Amino acid sequence: MKSELEVGHEAVTDAEQRAADASTRSRVARSILQHGPSTANELARRLGLTPAAVRRHLNVLESIGQVISREQRVYGQRGRGRPAKVFTLTDEGRGEFYQAYDQLAISALDYLQQVAGPDAVEAFAARVTESVTQRFHELEPEYSTSAEALVEALTAEGFVASLQPVASGVQLCQYHCPVAHVAAEFPQLCEAETRAFAQLLGSHVQRLATIAHGDGVCTTHVPRPVAAAMHPQHSERGR
Repeated sequence: MKSELEVGHEAVTDAEQRAADASTRSRVARSILQHGPSTANELARRLGLTPAAVRRHLNVLESIGQVISREQRVYGQRGRGRPAKVFTLTDEGRGEFYQAYDQLAISALDYLQQVAGPDAVEAFAARVTESVTQRFHELEPEYSTSAEALVEALTAEGFVASLQPVASGVQLCQYHCPVAHVAAEFPQLCEAETRAFAQLLGSHVQRLATIAHGDGVCTTHVPRPVAAAMHPQHSERGR
């Protein structure tokens, strides 16, 4: 039989291991939060862990509903073997990081709407986009397209963005939204952001999905530019 000292030592060791595992799971989740949907190999490289260890923690996070997985999309010719799994935080997973701050922001906006009206909330939403707009204008000269500059500006402001080509143009994807829970209560934030995108890109963009509405990624369609000769206004001017 084990002595009381040995039993006590094992209990302490188990508690320490559980605490270490919880800390590592938090690091895994935070890495997905900061970098967007990730494979186990990508997470392992970023965190200095083995892919097997990362998968073990991902399995736990998936079992408690904080991450979901899907097959990685491959553009171009696919190599041999099964596609890698990509892991994304769920709304519950993101809530672990922002719940207290989100509730405070929601309460503040609710109060602003009560005392100053809905126009004040819309004005505030437009104000929120100014940091991205300012960053965009600083970066635009360094990039060949406005869309690329916008991606870099969004990522610098914490939205973790990328461009995905589609037949009709490109899709602007945002894998993280720092204000997702607040935007779920006040969609004016998403609407103001979409208007800012349209203005910065000089294009009629269309929001297809948002994290605030429960989607895994905020997706905005940016259509391919229409040639000037095909533009109705151009034709009318030529008459």
